[in-house]
Amino acid sequence: MEKKELMYEGKAKIIFKTADEDKVIVKFKDTATAFDGKKKGEIEEKGLLNAAISAIFFKLLEEKGIPTHFVELITVDEMLARKVEIIPIEVVVRNIAAGSLVRRLGFPEGEALEHPILEFYFKDDDLGDPLMNEYHIFGKKLATAEELEVIKKMAFEINEVLIAFLKEKGIELVDFKLEFGRDDNGKIYLADEISPDTCRFWDSETNEVLDKDRFRKDMGNVEEAYREVLARLQD
Repeated sequence: MEKKELMYEGKAKIIFKTADEDKVIVKFKDTATAFDGKKKGEIEEKGLLNAAISAIFFKLLEEKGIPTHFVELITVDEMLARKVEIIPIEVVVRNIAAGSLVRRLGFPEGEALEHPILEFYFKDDDLGDPLMNEYHIFGKKLATAEELEVIKKMAFEINEVLIAFLKEKGIELVDFKLEFGRDDNGKIYLADEISPDTCRFWDSETNEVLDKDRFRKDMGNVEEAYREVLARLQD
């Protein structure tokens, strides 16, 4: 499908209009950022790797009855997607203690959580994407109570599907970020991406990091980790 004018460019993706007003083209970038954009760099072929990985996850979730914005890959790094209004809430699901959960609340790094933890962050770069609760969401009129219940239910369902799928691939789903959008009829869809940019993936046996933490922490072998994830998902 032919790309039309640019709609939006973010840190990791560019969105273009198409001739179909209900569809957009999402181009995945090789640019990498961390720490609210303070650290920047390039990860070779990150765009095509994240596009391919996200497509696998979206197809899997669609098969399990979870609506996503994914339609199809049209090039190696471009995805045709349903046009949705992104709800400015980052939904984070945590299964194993890592990152800010350790820093904020003192959980031991790597501790398996008895129950998944669900967190909301206000999607606003200028404010540093702050943590918020449901009362903040309602106060800011970001989503209705009914929409938030749908989002929470979908997030936990997505978590269950991904944990089971990744276990078979020798990968632990430590935590991950989701974004959701609504169409013109108010239906909620999973949007954005699911990739090593938005998830923490650890090798099930060695705990080797297979995600963007390798870039954040200057661990090296970033491209190799992304390729390893894709290879395992395709196996």
